[in-house]
Amino acid sequence: MSTTGKKRDTYHHGALRTELVDASVRLIESEGIGSVSLRRVAREAGVSPGAPYHHFPNRAALLSAIAAQGFRELAADIDAVGRTTRAAAAPALVRCYLDFARRRPGHFQVMWRHELSEPEKHPDVQSAMEEAFGALARLLHDVDAEDQAGLGTMLWALGHGLASLTLDHQLDHTALKWDTTADDLVERCLTLVSGLAGRS
Repeated sequence: MSTTGKKRDTYHHGALRTELVDASVRLIESEGIGSVSLRRVAREAGVSPGAPYHHFPNRAALLSAIAAQGFRELAADIDAVGRTTRAAAAPALVRCYLDFARRRPGHFQVMWRHELSEPEKHPDVQSAMEEAFGALARLLHDVDAEDQAGLGTMLWALGHGLASLTLDHQLDHTALKWDTTADDLVERCLTLVSGLAGRS
């Protein structure tokens, strides 16, 4: 929802940056990535059109901040899984990835669009991506698998695929054809993953 009324230029320096990122995420979730511009985000945050430039020189810098924030939160989620569910790490990782996408759909849409966030120009994105990969590697370290790299890639691909299908509502459409629900299909996938990981 857009902010109306008098412009706010009285945010604390750090609070304005946070609000600009939050406003961008709200726009992405409601209208898509194409709706994000520094001018539009300024209007959503209730500040003057020039205010965002104190923090973000361009749109890519703003999107990179969203991507970095998302990767760091995903890394924290994966680490939390590792502390609580090592015995069932494989299906738990897929569920963690899917839960993150459902909870942070705006972030998820930006994180893997490198042409938008430009990680090669924004080191924070690259370091946050490495944090997430490190969390994945730590989680799989204790998994009894002959090919941890292959297993990790498979789990990432499954989690990403389920997340994308869920956010695009394609899983709901597929579930109708199978006379079931999207959640049931997810649980079936996780059961299969658990069995495959157990035989690794």
